Amino acid sequence: MQTTWKGTISFGLVSIPVHLYSATQEHDVPLHQVHAKDGGRVRMKRYCEREEREVPYAEIAKGYESPDGRTVTLSDDDLADLPLPSKKIIDVLAFVDEGEIDPLMFSKAYYVGVADKAAAKPYALLRDALTDSGQIAVTKIALRTRESPAVLRVHDNTLVLQTCIWPDEVRPAAGIAPEEDVTVRPQELKMARSLMDTLSEDFDLSQLHDDYQQALQQVITARLEGVEIPHEEEGGEAPDNVIDLMEALRSSLKQAKGGRGSAAGSGGAEAAEAAEPEEEEPAPRKRASGRKSAAPAAGTAAAKTPAAKTSARKTATGTTAAKSAAAERTPAAKKAIGRKSTAPRKAS
Repeated sequence: MQTTWKGTISFGLVSIPVHLYSATQEHDVPLHQVHAKDGGRVRMKRYCEREEREVPYAEIAKGYESPDGRTVTLSDDDLADLPLPSKKIIDVLAFVDEGEIDPLMFSKAYYVGVADKAAAKPYALLRDALTDSGQIAVTKIALRTRESPAVLRVHDNTLVLQTCIWPDEVRPAAGIAPEEDVTVRPQELKMARSLMDTLSEDFDLSQLHDDYQQALQQVITARLEGVEIPHEEEGGEAPDNVIDLMEALRSSLKQAKGGRGSAAGSGGAEAAEAAEPEEEEPAPRKRASGRKSAAPAAGTAAAKTPAAKTSARKTATGTTAAKSAAAERTPAAKKAIGRKSTAPRKAS
């Protein structure tokens, strides 16, 4: 790797000579500006307005224009001789928990390597101390033409310097989030947590890839080979509003479970149903008419008069007596009744 910066980490009275190496790299497809009519390369030229001519890069310097229109020219030597302590020293200012630094402030990352063998032991001491404490070191560093706050942390048993922006460079978020009061029901929150757990199962960040760069490379290859440019079928448009949040969460959970359950077998659908939290049943509506009709019915049943009870007993007694009389009829009487019922009717 190419060395980006050389200097020393100051850790109390301990000094660690180090080199910095860029920890990240981009893999964008290089595109140039060309003339759309004929494909000719378009290049930017350094043009001096006063002399009305192109100037070479060696004659380029940095300048500052004051509000009244005056220009101050700063050479590379002027910038190199700035009275700045952090120009060659990474001074450790404090140790804090990693959660105390908002990730919004993080910028570019650099691997920290030792400059010589003598720096190996103090390097390992600082690395192990950060690992055991679970903290990060807050520092400052001047890179090129900018001084920045930075943190030292451990990644893959290697010290990493992560530059940050200044706290006053973070814009306030006031007025961006919804300001009206929104109530989230417990079952909605539970369903969202179930969806989060489902989407997090077996997630591997290393499996992500840049679809845009892949599609761009396919278009470039098709143009070079003179074939038709591949086109992807347009998917359905996402809904621009959510009418039923609970139904949207439920559908999302089933879709996520279905996608993962296809690899696990038919049990995925059953697991999706089991993961759904039950909605709270609404309380039954009270009907005033029901209370009114039920009260007289109960009162009528409870307020039967003694006369009514006596009449009921008489009716039951009469019925029993009739059944007993029918059972005590003699065989002769039964035959007489049978003869009467079988006698032929006279013609009229």
